Amino acid sequence: MDLVLRALAIFVIIFLFTRIIGRRELSTLQPFDLILLVVIGDLVQQGVTQNDQSITGALIVIATIGIAQVGTSYLSFKSRRARSLLEGEPMVLVENGNVIERNMRRERLTVDDLTEQARRNEIDSLDEVKWAVLETNGDISFIKKQG
Repeated sequence: MDLVLRALAIFVIIFLFTRIIGRRELSTLQPFDLILLVVIGDLVQQGVTQNDQSITGALIVIATIGIAQVGTSYLSFKSRRARSLLEGEPMVLVENGNVIERNMRRERLTVDDLTEQARRNEIDSLDEVKWAVLETNGDISFIKKQG
């Protein structure tokens, strides 16, 4: 039972950690970030299993984290309120060519980040953008103005 409680505690901590980091940062991992994630994974494993190196212990931890993930996914699927809490809401960054500074600060994005993504979507200037939306997966969607 101790393994289950530790696995659930770590699951919640990692979930909160990823929410605090922000969606944009997680969608654009740099090599250092990837290495850091591997190191964190090793530290988490040590914290969850401690001295238990049995196959049974590993299976219990894997099953607990898997069930927790499926449970949060199901809850997100069934409940709009839970989905908003677990996954976040899309955030409007540009409306009719005007950058919404408050939302940009909230998501820790710069105008340079936004214009870089616009160029990748073959948009020369933010003046061409009717809407730019930071999606829940960290991608930025652009809708161009008509004409």
